[in-house]
Amino acid sequence: MNKNKPKVAFLCTHNACRSQIAEALGRKLAGDAFEPFSAGTEKQDHLDPGAVKWMKELHGVDMEKTQRSKTLRDIPAPDIVILMGCGIACPAMKAAYEENWGFDDPSGKSREEYEKTIRIIEQRILDLKEKIQKEWK
Repeated sequence: MNKNKPKVAFLCTHNACRSQIAEALGRKLAGDAFEPFSAGTEKQDHLDPGAVKWMKELHGVDMEKTQRSKTLRDIPAPDIVILMGCGIACPAMKAAYEENWGFDDPSGKSREEYEKTIRIIEQRILDLKEKIQKEWK
């Protein structure tokens, strides 16, 4: 692990869909700029089937092979926390920098909803990568 690359934690309640998508896209699109992790307050026994299906189709990423549901205790202390949108009670984790991306959960919805969420997360990952490359020291 590169000490110069910040650790970014993508957090949501269940760590099964949005945060997992962000971790996968972070690794694929911005792994040279930061180390992505995802976690939630609750561990799930499987990842969201829609997220797995559409990430495989849209990005060629098989999240079932590369990721698992994790709680906050299962990941290293982050430099940056990104809250994915968790309704009333977002997970709390200390970091030097925090953003709340506030996404609706596409779980159980249409392909269009998953694809919309994936595309927005993809753009936010690229924006975060650019910000880190310009500002992180």
